[in-house]
Amino acid sequence: MAGALIADRLAREIDDRSALVGVVGLGYVGLPLALTFAEAGFRVLGFDTDKAKIEALEEGRSYIGHLGPERLAACRDGGRFEVTSSLARLGEPDAILICVPTPITDDREPDLSFVEATVEAIAETLRAGQLVVLESTTYPGTTEELLLGKLSENGLECGRDYFLAFSPERENPGDSEHSTDKMPKVVGGVDDESGDLAEALYGAVVPRTVRVSSAAVAEAAKLTENIFRAVNIALVNELKMIYEPMGIDVWEVLDAAATKPFGFMKFTPGPGLGGHCIPVDPFYLAWKARQYGEEARFIELAGEVNAAMPAYVVGKLREALQERGMELSGSRVLLLGLAYKADVDDPRESPAFEILDQLLSEGAVVAYHDPHIPSAPRMRSWPDLPELASVELTPSTLAGHHAVVVVTPHQAIDWHLVAEEAQLIVDTRGVYRKPRSNLVKA
Repeated sequence: MAGALIADRLAREIDDRSALVGVVGLGYVGLPLALTFAEAGFRVLGFDTDKAKIEALEEGRSYIGHLGPERLAACRDGGRFEVTSSLARLGEPDAILICVPTPITDDREPDLSFVEATVEAIAETLRAGQLVVLESTTYPGTTEELLLGKLSENGLECGRDYFLAFSPERENPGDSEHSTDKMPKVVGGVDDESGDLAEALYGAVVPRTVRVSSAAVAEAAKLTENIFRAVNIALVNELKMIYEPMGIDVWEVLDAAATKPFGFMKFTPGPGLGGHCIPVDPFYLAWKARQYGEEARFIELAGEVNAAMPAYVVGKLREALQERGMELSGSRVLLLGLAYKADVDDPRESPAFEILDQLLSEGAVVAYHDPHIPSAPRMRSWPDLPELASVELTPSTLAGHHAVVVVTPHQAIDWHLVAEEAQLIVDTRGVYRKPRSNLVKA
């Protein structure tokens, strides 16, 4: 009976929006989620161990380009959004949403260190009546295998005293049409009470919740979404390499195929995968599959194809320079775009960094231009890259480089200027459709 009373009380607090929502991790997923709850009338306490982020938010500055300071100001001035770096305050929220990174190791195995550290901190302050929801993408079973055991160590019982669920993030930076408050939310609890409460919480801020039978199903759904994209991107990347020696433009082929009104979904090739999800998530499932004696051959092959694309781009650049009597070593190369996709300031896992690293290792002199990223951030996967700042895109800048490599097709880049002034263009994104004497497609 006590468990039912606890759940009922939390359900009422969610319904009347008196529940305090805690969001752990205020990055590209956590910050928009926190603002969405605050804008829906909840009080929100945001947590991040990066004190620079906390300082920026307290000063009303947004470090994510598509989240304007006016949203921060509206939530903070209304008293609905507070931030802190103190994890000792995790006992305060009635619902805690975990939005921390889940990268992979150098051996392409799951790195759950950020989740583990967060769960350790939550366990120290866990109290009756709290709902904990993991949003970070991970392999099926993580919520029950890792979180449930740790959170129950102090004697509190899940489903009676506290509640636990998984609801995968679906954040798409820079996409106003599919912002957090407009996206359906998949929800799976480790028990019925937990699922009910998580569904009620998200149902208060999103247009539709999709309840599944367990946290593991919700975890698998998120991986399936991203694996679908990874596999199809690998397919068109492979088609690009197959069609190129045949003299067939893969972008023209895909445009033509996309006119079929059924049975075809258009994906486009590129210089490799970027973002935090698609380059990483397939390996989470492949790793978990091996524990069950299964081999995710299709998934791992797609990962290999996509991971090879930066080297393919560098190879096409090398060949194009040699045809012009130059070697890659000593050549001045300008990368156009550092973000992982167009019109955002998100550099996470961008293939630009791998291309940059490979070019430097071969002796090229490399600069970049990105109107959304004024200085190249330090990246986990490429910690030894030199400090670089975006150069101005001018006729003299373009003329002063032996080649430019189109990495990210930002609308803000003057592509006509590039076409007219660059000595050599290596286009990895299909920006230029018509043949040009200075154009090589990669």
